[in-house]
Amino acid sequence: MKRLLEIEFHKFKYSRSSKVLTIIYLCIVVAMMFLGVVRVNFIDFEGSLSDLGIFNFPLVWHVSTYFTSFLKIFIAIVIVSLTASEYSNRTIKQNLIDGLSKRELILSKFYFVLVLALLTTMVVFIASLILGLIYSDYNELAIIFSDLQFVGAFFLSHLLFFSFCLFAGILLKRSAFALGFVFVWYIFESILNLAARGLDYYYELDITTLLSHVLPLNAMGNLIKQPFTRISLIDSGLNQLGSGDMQFEYAIEWVDVFSVLLWTSLFIYWSFWIVKRRDL
Repeated sequence: MKRLLEIEFHKFKYSRSSKVLTIIYLCIVVAMMFLGVVRVNFIDFEGSLSDLGIFNFPLVWHVSTYFTSFLKIFIAIVIVSLTASEYSNRTIKQNLIDGLSKRELILSKFYFVLVLALLTTMVVFIASLILGLIYSDYNELAIIFSDLQFVGAFFLSHLLFFSFCLFAGILLKRSAFALGFVFVWYIFESILNLAARGLDYYYELDITTLLSHVLPLNAMGNLIKQPFTRISLIDSGLNQLGSGDMQFEYAIEWVDVFSVLLWTSLFIYWSFWIVKRRDL
């Protein structure tokens, strides 16, 4: 495993665009730690974001993982560009000539994806912990380390998305086409979701719920649900509008965890299947 990881990180080391994108990602995450001093004027509230309580433990785990999950596209571009460049530079063929088997080739990329998912999770965990320690009104250990399941969900969602991007890069061999494929798949799922809502409305079915757990990007997004209605100001605003009786679910569902793990396994297997049968 160590040898295979060294091979992948050696490629990353000499990719300028990959390092730039990674630095941008880290800078944005670090910038989160300064959000607490940003002043806002919302409804009848005027003050800093930290006054809203969004950085209180344990809410900070939910809020930070939800918003930083939108940044994973930066690391996904790194994975796609590195994979595509290996075809254009014939690095894959050279690896095979040097004695690397096709199985080891895919394993090295999976290990790389796994480590990137772990590293991004650790960065967000540390940033969220610092945010909470600075701004939270609660500092009891039991409260600080509750709701950490959102950090685990953050890792799983990134692992799935990175595996999907790896599969797209191997399938299409061009970074632009691969990213386009990921975007088209997102549009495809969105169309299916809209169609399902229409069928549910007219025929009183429940297809939307099924698709939310079955489709890969749906399941990935369903792991960490919106945290807005957990914020006291928004919750009180909903009560004033007469929507206080609405029930919102925030818990991570095991069916989504299973779906994400299954799709991750399938994308890695399909990547191996393509490499195994393709003349490199």
